[in-house]
Amino acid sequence: MNRRDFLRHMGGIGAGAALAQLGLLGSHALAATGDYKALVCIFLAGGNDGNNTLVPIDTTGYAKYYAVRGSLALPQANLMQLPEVGGALRFGLHPGLAAWQTIWNAGKMAVLLNAGTLLQTLTLAQYQASTSVRPLDLFSHIDQQAQWQAAISDTPSGTGWGGRMADQLAAANAGSSLPTMITTSGNNLFVTGQASRALAIPVSGSYGLSGAGTSGANLVRTTALTQLLGVDKDSLLIDAAQDITTNALNYSATLSPLLAGNSTPAAAPFATLTSGIAKQLLAIAKIIEARTAFNATRQIFFASLGGFDTHTNQLTAQASLFGQLGPAVKAFYDAMAAIGENANVTTFTLSDFSRTFKPNTTGGTDHAWGNNHFIIGGAVHGQRFYGTQPTLTLGGPDDTSKEGRWIPTTAVDQYAATLATWFGVSPAGLASVLPNLSRFPAANLGFV
Repeated sequence: MNRRDFLRHMGGIGAGAALAQLGLLGSHALAATGDYKALVCIFLAGGNDGNNTLVPIDTTGYAKYYAVRGSLALPQANLMQLPEVGGALRFGLHPGLAAWQTIWNAGKMAVLLNAGTLLQTLTLAQYQASTSVRPLDLFSHIDQQAQWQAAISDTPSGTGWGGRMADQLAAANAGSSLPTMITTSGNNLFVTGQASRALAIPVSGSYGLSGAGTSGANLVRTTALTQLLGVDKDSLLIDAAQDITTNALNYSATLSPLLAGNSTPAAAPFATLTSGIAKQLLAIAKIIEARTAFNATRQIFFASLGGFDTHTNQLTAQASLFGQLGPAVKAFYDAMAAIGENANVTTFTLSDFSRTFKPNTTGGTDHAWGNNHFIIGGAVHGQRFYGTQPTLTLGGPDDTSKEGRWIPTTAVDQYAATLATWFGVSPAGLASVLPNLSRFPAANLGFV
C-alpha cells in the first residue's frame, strides 16, 4: 500500500474519529463572549406524526380529531395535559412522552406549532396557483431532511444552519480544544459549515485507533504514524487530510476516557436507560459536563432517532419510539440541572415533515408538511404554544390535499433564527446563517 492509499484508508478508523469536512477556519468579526451556551438538536428521522404527538384535548377539538383519526386516535384520557400559562388547556401530549410533562409544568418546555420548510408565507390559493412558491421536492424524505437541516428550500445547499452558526461564532469559540460542532449520529448536513468542521463521536464500542498506545509495540506504531502524518504536506489536500487524521487521534485520546466513565453527576440520570438515543444524549451530557476543561464557550450537538416513517403500524411504532425519546430527553434535562447548566443548554427537535391527518389503509399515515416541534431548557419561555395551529379540517384552508397535509404557518428559518439569536449570532450574522430570513415577518419567535 502506498502512502496516499494508507491515508485514504485511515479515513475509516471509525465514525468517532471522522471529521465532517475539509476546510480552513476563517476569521470572523464576533469577539469571544466568555460565557457558555449549547444547542442540542434531536432529529426525528422519517417524519414524525405531529398530529398524534400533540392532540387537541378540549371536548370540541378532540371530537374533530377523533372523527378523522378513527382507529389511529389516541384515547383522550391517556393524553398528558399541557396547561398553558394562565390555565388554558388546549392540547395533550402523547403518553409515550409522559416524562416531559414535569418539564412543561416547570415552565421549561415550549411547543412550536405547524412549522415547516417555506419559501415565503403561503396561503392555499398561492400554493394552488403556482409551483414556484413551493419548496423543492415536497414530501420527499431526503430533500425535506436536507431543507430542514439547511434552512434553504429553493436550491440545494452544501451547508447546514448549524454549520453556518459555527462559522459565525468561530472567533468566540477559538480557545476551545474541541470543535464547536459534535455529532453522535454521523456526518450530516446540519453540522456542515463553510469553514467549520464537526467531530463525529461514537456512543458505544471503542473510540480510537486500534493498535495505538503509549507503550511497547503500540507506542512504536503510534510514533511511526505521527511521523508519517508530518511529512509531504506540500499538497493542500494531503495537508488537510493529514490534519484531520491527526486531530481525530488527538480527540479520541482526550474523549475516550471521558465517554467511558459513568460515575459523574451528568451520567447519573441515565443509569437505567439503554436506548440508542439515551446513549447519544449521555455522551453529549458528559462532554458538556467537561466544558471548562475544553475551554468551550459555544457548542452545537446533533443527535437523531430514526424509524418515524410510519406508513404501517403507527400506533405501536410511535409509542415505542417515544418510549425511548421521552425518558432520554428527561434524563438529559436532569443531567443539565445536576451540573448547573440548564439555563445555558437548549434542546430542540427537527424532523423531515409531519404526516397526513387522515390515516391510510394500512394502519399508518403518509408524508405531509407542517409539524409541531419542541424546545426544552432553562432559558425557554415555557408552558406556551408558539405559532399558529392549522385548521384541522380535511380539504380546509390549510390543507394542500384532502388528506390533511398542513401548509406551515411558521418557517424553519424563523425557528432557526430564534435559536441562533439566543446562541449569540449577531443580527448581521443572521443574514449569513439564514439567507432567506428576510422573506418572513418575524425573525424572533420569542420562545427562548
